[in-house]
Amino acid sequence: MRVHFHGAAGEVTGSMHLIEAAGRRILIDCGMVQGSPEAEARNFAPFPFDAAGLDAVVLSHAHIDHVGRLPRLVMAGYRGPIYAQAATADLLPIMLLDSASLQEGDAERANRKRKHGQPRVMPLYTRADVHDTLSQVRKLPYGQRRELLPGVDLALCDAGHILGSCIVELWADDRKLVFSGDLGMKGTPILRDPETVREADLLLLESTYGNRNHRERSDTIRELGEILDAAWRDGGNVLIPAFAVGRTQELLYWFARHWDDWDMARWRIYLDSPMASKVVEVYDHHHELFDAEARAVWGGKPNPFKLPNLRVTESVEDSMAINRIHGGAIVVAGNGMANGGRILHHMRQCLPRRQTRIVFVGYQAEGTIGRRLVDGARWVRIHGHDVRVNAHRHTVGGLSAHADQQGLLDWYAGFAPPPPVALVHGEDLAREALAGEISERHGVQAMLARPGAVLDV
Repeated sequence: MRVHFHGAAGEVTGSMHLIEAAGRRILIDCGMVQGSPEAEARNFAPFPFDAAGLDAVVLSHAHIDHVGRLPRLVMAGYRGPIYAQAATADLLPIMLLDSASLQEGDAERANRKRKHGQPRVMPLYTRADVHDTLSQVRKLPYGQRRELLPGVDLALCDAGHILGSCIVELWADDRKLVFSGDLGMKGTPILRDPETVREADLLLLESTYGNRNHRERSDTIRELGEILDAAWRDGGNVLIPAFAVGRTQELLYWFARHWDDWDMARWRIYLDSPMASKVVEVYDHHHELFDAEARAVWGGKPNPFKLPNLRVTESVEDSMAINRIHGGAIVVAGNGMANGGRILHHMRQCLPRRQTRIVFVGYQAEGTIGRRLVDGARWVRIHGHDVRVNAHRHTVGGLSAHADQQGLLDWYAGFAPPPPVALVHGEDLAREALAGEISERHGVQAMLARPGAVLDV
């Protein structure tokens, strides 16, 4: 068995790993690179392997940095099956069609501005390309080992990161490879805890927060309530960049749980996302994946997805109307790294206002507007305009969808014996810190995967 690292190796986005085993070639994830314009331009580059020569694709979950280049793979000639856990398969059309719509919109705007003689800008892919891709998707359940290809077996375990997220187990050539996918935190609302895996000959381990621990969730929730209360006193709006799958649902969950003590009825809550209602439907169809507490909350009142003051805005006109509201509104909009999507329109209007609160509830990749704001930038450029940042900024790390350093170490400690490990899906500072902890505690020298690196199992 041989592993080729092609993405999320030294960075957090663009997950993509090629496995050669039993004479077959399996691609795990086919994610989009996100961040600066220079980084995102890499999505147009040819794949560093023959797409048509792949035998199977396996997905860890539906976030766009793990699935966003699937249509490009099909455009490059891949015609085989794309395996995904059932909830992930249900989320894929929503995520990829939204991505295609954004790509088409960006290309259209660029072409309106292009000068005479310049070539037309083409989108990364179109909605038609997405429909071609979706015809190749095959649904799988959790917890069943099955033959993926002759000589190759596959099983998917719950990773506790988002609905349908997976730990991938592959057996071939008398060896076993485990890919952690993106691991969630224990005790995350709605989702079950990541499953423990006992054996592996090689582990590919994510390391997004390999150099830090999150705050206690109870402290984080208390802080969120305090932020909302301060924003109400100041008469401002609260902007929350959040991806449509994962943090958005958790935020609504906490709004419902603390409906009375946070006095949530006084707010106008906007879920400003054209795909939000579709994601809600997927969650409603997969209650079997919820933890026991979430099932109880969903059966109570108020239901997180049916809050009496919640407005799901789908049209552009409804989204624009939110910007006429200068106080008393909570706006949850994508994308989660504030590098595109509707949140940018709201930020352009609200960031100069001192009474505004902007709350970051997830990881902000290098090169994104979200990362620049977290790092303290006083000015950001949005849609070609320089915007002064006077708003209050809050980073609420305890709501992260990713396990922190201790969570990663605890999950790794479940293996017996501790396997060789290659760290992926993390920047170098995070990976180096996690590698040091693994070495000190378990005597295992972790590899820091690099693009193009090859590792035999």
